[in-house]
This record gives sequence, C-alpha cells and structure tokens, in this order.
Amino acid sequence: MMSPSRLIIKVCGMREEQNISDLEKLDIDWVGMIFWPGSKRYVGSPPGRLPQQLKKVGVFVDASLDDIRQHVSDYQLDIIQLHGHETPAFLEALKPLTLIKAFNIADASDLQKTKAYEGVADYFLFDTKGKIVGGNGEKFDWTVLTAYEGSTPFLLSGGIGPNDVQKVKQFHHHKCIGIDLNSRFESAPGLKDIVQLQTFIKQIRL
Repeated sequence: MMSPSRLIIKVCGMREEQNISDLEKLDIDWVGMIFWPGSKRYVGSPPGRLPQQLKKVGVFVDASLDDIRQHVSDYQLDIIQLHGHETPAFLEALKPLTLIKAFNIADASDLQKTKAYEGVADYFLFDTKGKIVGGNGEKFDWTVLTAYEGSTPFLLSGGIGPNDVQKVKQFHHHKCIGIDLNSRFESAPGLKDIVQLQTFIKQIRL
C-alpha cells in the first residue's frame, strides 16, 4: 500500500445532501455517486448541493455514452467509474474523461480481464464478485491480487469496514493507490455513519 498520507480514500454510494456536506469535512479525496437504477444507492436527482472540495465520481453500469455525458454535465463529475460490461472501445469514446474500470474478483483468473483495458482506463477498481454489482459488503481474498502484474494503478474495494484498519495497512501492492468505502459504513443504504468514517480514516492516516 502507498504511504497512508497519500492514500486515496473514496467514499461511494452517497446521495443525501447533509450527509455529503458532513463527509466533506473528513480527510477523504473522492466521493462516489451511483447512477445505476438497480442500486439501493441510486441517485435519481441531484442533491441540492454537490461536493465542492472532493472529486466527484459517477458510477455507471452499462449506461449509454449520451447518458454518461449528460450526468457529467448535470453533476459536474470529475471521474467516471464503469462497473458493467463496457468494452475498451467504449472507454476510448469517453476520453478525455478520467476513467475507472471496475472488475469483480473471485480468483486470479478474473484479473486476466484487465489486460484489454491497459492504457485505456486511468485506474482499475477491484471489487468482490457477488450477487449484485457492488455494495455487497463482502471481501474477496486480497492475496489473489499478488497475481496482478498490470501497469494501471488500482483501488481496493469490497466490504472494507470499520474494523479493517490493520488489514488495510498490512495489504501491500505497488499499484494500489487507494481504497473504496461503502456499505460497511452505512446506517441505511446511501446514508453513511460519519463518526465511523471519521474514526476509521484517522486511524488509516496515522
């Protein structure tokens, strides 16, 4: 893992205005908003106030190019995260936007899928292969990532929770540049426990 002081911390699945405002006071970098209607954290309409200090990540699953571009405009998105079956050519069509391609991981064979996206995605995100696309709240075996030999930096996702500070700190891969936090820090879908997040982040940053 990178130096904790430089670790990118992304909190995903945000949609409530006050919750987002409270989140901005924490030492994080990116805030994720999910624009996939199948998610319990789906953002149906813009909150009254969008984050100003954090980079805004829009999460999409097999959306159209026009839909993504419209959301970029409506929500002032800085980064696009693609969590479906989007092809490398689809990503190319979204340039020069900053792009994250997410992959659901169960074993080392799943990492083979990343090769086609090298040089196209700016970042990868490795999540747990589960029943739904993201937000399962379950971890995969992080040791699988020792088999990742790509050049694209990645964020670690999938079930990271308040009690995982030491587990995160003990994980090392020279291409891991951040972590993604979501369902394990919620009091309800789309509503984060700010106190839990604050405690976790302070410990990670030590």
